Amino acid sequence: MQNVTDEFDRFDRAILTTLAEEGRLSITELAKRIGLSKSPTQARLRRLEDLGVIRGYRAILDPIQLGLDHVAFVEVRMSDTRESSLEAFNKAVMAIPEIEQVHLIAGNFDYLLKVRTSDMRSYRRVLAEKLSTLPHVSTTSTYVAMQAVKEDGLAEIAD
Repeated sequence: MQNVTDEFDRFDRAILTTLAEEGRLSITELAKRIGLSKSPTQARLRRLEDLGVIRGYRAILDPIQLGLDHVAFVEVRMSDTRESSLEAFNKAVMAIPEIEQVHLIAGNFDYLLKVRTSDMRSYRRVLAEKLSTLPHVSTTSTYVAMQAVKEDGLAEIAD
């Protein structure tokens, strides 16, 4: 299966890397930084958006400054792993704002969740009132992060 990035040239890669580092650039500034004129840069940017490679633009908030410095990783084991059960779980986790990431895992458990709250008391409330009531959850195991060593989004694509 061919990856969409196989068709990217150095200008496409430069657009993605530059915007991942600084998403508020004007088209004029972006064109200057990647070494193309404004019109082709704008056309390439629109193509990358249409392909879904660029999914949107947003501000990156600092969770520590917002008082959300408690991070827990939660292993979830499901009581039922049929597709309908996974779909029900997937839909339900979308409604819980404290869950920052959800990954279906191939291993000894079914899902890995990244949950961000203000403190342990808040996390325990989320666990009791929200996570443990998710559809088809059998057991959970929590691992509390002591420090985020690296926590950046994708800032560059490989050649």
